[in-house]
Amino acid sequence: MVELKPIGIKKNIALIAHDNLKDTMVNWCIKNKHILEKHMLCGTGTTAKRINQETGLNVYGYNSGPLGGDQQVGCRIAEGLIDMVIFFSDPLSAHPHDPDVKALLRLAQVFDIPMANSEATADFLITSPYMETEYTRNIMNIKL
Repeated sequence: MVELKPIGIKKNIALIAHDNLKDTMVNWCIKNKHILEKHMLCGTGTTAKRINQETGLNVYGYNSGPLGGDQQVGCRIAEGLIDMVIFFSDPLSAHPHDPDVKALLRLAQVFDIPMANSEATADFLITSPYMETEYTRNIMNIKL
């Protein structure tokens, strides 16, 4: 059974970046501040803190990724409280919390949440016409 769930005009966007890509995330947020400031933003640990400090955007901060931040974001996805994830992940470095990252990716797929793992994909998402309108996503209803 498929359940239809709307994503509103004002999106709840999670911003996450591995250490080597935090500068890239901050610069991306500066470039797209005029779009991001229209939405509700959250992020993990240092990423949220740096975006707050360096861009002036209001980003609610969860724990850092290795301390459960990825799981906190995943929980909010499952609760229907996050509509989109921008996660600049570093594919060339090992991460001790890799199982948490994979769980986050899986939840984004299960709940049909748009997710960008690179700057190019994030650019495509953030400039999509869907950023200024409602969008209905389809999620599998697995409640028994």
